[in-house]
Amino acid sequence: MTQALGPQPLASRALSAQTMAAQALSPQALALPAQRAQERPSQAAERPLDFSIIRRLSACTRPYGRLRTWLLVLVVLRSVQLPTIAWLTARVISGPIRAHDPAGIALGVLGFLLWTGFTAVCFVYRSRLALELGEYVVRDLRHGIYRHLLSLPMSYFKRTEVGRLIGRVVHDVDSVRAGVQDVFFVTVVQVGSMVVSAALMAHYDWPLFLVVLAMAPGLWLVTRHFRKLTSSAYRQRSESFARVTASLAESVNGIREIQSFTRQERNAQAFAVRIDEHAELNMRGARLAAVFQPVLGFNGQVFLAVLLVLGGYQVLGGGVELDALIQFLFLSTSFFNAIPIVGEQYNQALTAMAGAERVFRLLDTRPDWQDAPDARDFARIEGRVEFHDVTFEYEPGVAVLSDVSFVARPGESIALVGHTGSGKSTIANLIAKLYLPSRGRVSIDGEDLRAMSGSSLHRQIACVTQHNFLFTGTVRENILVGRPQASSAEIEQALDALGVRDLIEALPAGLDSPVGERGAGLSSGQRQLVCFARAMIAEPRVVILDEATSSVDSVTEARVQQALLRLLAGRTSFVVAHRLSTILHADQILVLDHGRIIERGSHAELLRQDGVYARSYREFVSAQSVAWRD
Repeated sequence: MTQALGPQPLASRALSAQTMAAQALSPQALALPAQRAQERPSQAAERPLDFSIIRRLSACTRPYGRLRTWLLVLVVLRSVQLPTIAWLTARVISGPIRAHDPAGIALGVLGFLLWTGFTAVCFVYRSRLALELGEYVVRDLRHGIYRHLLSLPMSYFKRTEVGRLIGRVVHDVDSVRAGVQDVFFVTVVQVGSMVVSAALMAHYDWPLFLVVLAMAPGLWLVTRHFRKLTSSAYRQRSESFARVTASLAESVNGIREIQSFTRQERNAQAFAVRIDEHAELNMRGARLAAVFQPVLGFNGQVFLAVLLVLGGYQVLGGGVELDALIQFLFLSTSFFNAIPIVGEQYNQALTAMAGAERVFRLLDTRPDWQDAPDARDFARIEGRVEFHDVTFEYEPGVAVLSDVSFVARPGESIALVGHTGSGKSTIANLIAKLYLPSRGRVSIDGEDLRAMSGSSLHRQIACVTQHNFLFTGTVRENILVGRPQASSAEIEQALDALGVRDLIEALPAGLDSPVGERGAGLSSGQRQLVCFARAMIAEPRVVILDEATSSVDSVTEARVQQALLRLLAGRTSFVVAHRLSTILHADQILVLDHGRIIERGSHAELLRQDGVYARSYREFVSAQSVAWRD
């Protein structure tokens, strides 16, 4: 039952081994397109700058208040430094240079160099602190997303593509990084520079400054027009990247099927369509950005030309001193130079906003259900499992189980038999509390599962499934997922009990043999045996075997059957199987059809009933006889 949570450090996997193990039973691969579509962000028009998201991003920096405070000090200081550099330049030109004063020129240049040097030092530390703050926020967001994903129930993963979740953690969080470390602080620097420049310009020539203010609405209209275009482009680009990631993840997971059915060319063509679409959206955003910034810069140059004409007319008329005009023009250059940078940061802000919107949407996703606030921990369960008129629906109105009732006494073995989709794995999911029943009640030792904490239950349930998922690491580490504190001697004892120690030790490095992603490097049968050992060492009170021997050859199966009987001895067990050979010794067999129990009893009792089970058994025996003769 350690299948569904993906690559996680082995040390942390061990802390919740049974919880992770239980998740393997979910039919998440059967998610319908309509269900998956519910997870896709809407493309409806939205305000490009959502101040609720900005406030939330600001809250992400709160744990690093001291760093943020120093950064703000440097930002404010730099916003003053930039226009004063232009002011100093103008002062040196209009003062000592105009007066032909060598000593004054030397002092002016020295002061200019000292001030620009100090400005450069401030810039270095501002950049460094901003990068550190951005990395801290990104780290926290990725930790938060991962922990939140671990808390979501299987129903969420049933309807959500893995590639979309990867896109949240990789692409969207990196977009947020730019918003935190660049957009806000660079914008404050440039806007602050514009404010200081404006104040100084008003001081030197307030009528000419009024001309600057009169031209400001033109800049605002240009910005507003491009804002609408770029907002849509960046949101579509983010969604397109999620589709590309989802398609790639699906192809990697299904590479065996792709190659087996020679679908390489068809899948490559389908992926190329998504890549082309994403490239087109990227180019559209780039084209808009390429136009937006030069337009803003050109407007600044036009405005500067207007100021030269008007200012020159004032100087010629004697209304303004040449010194004041020089100061004003240098400051206006600083003022207008900041506008394209602010426009560039606005484009980055749109990308960051789209990423933050998607990240926070994921973090705000509430589980379909959670443990009740008063749910209790149970140190030890005896293993009496009861279903009381249980009905369950993955989708509202579509019952997968209907009015299912049965009792499994401590130590009994219950076999679940039926065609694919009859509800066998769903019963196992409910026992493991991966889902809660839509109606009715599931209880263990007389306690409703709703009153039992999931963590205490999962520690006492183990499962072996046909998927035999293994984590990247070693064979030893994968076995220890079942009980991290187990010693090497206990691992060997578990392997001896299963009768497969020699098979594991025959691996190139024995228990220390490396295991690749999803068990790569081991055969299907070897992966299955490692899962058996993981379940054995967990010492569970309830065991679920979901097609547990489907990946084991007949010779190996004969060796593990007795070991499985010893594993199940004294423990309540549920055996989900299509192969009747694995359930002949069950205390009770439940035959399911379309979510209902249609027959129940021991193997001998069901044969005497001569119903569905008896017919299936006769077909099984006949098929085995033919196979033996062949």
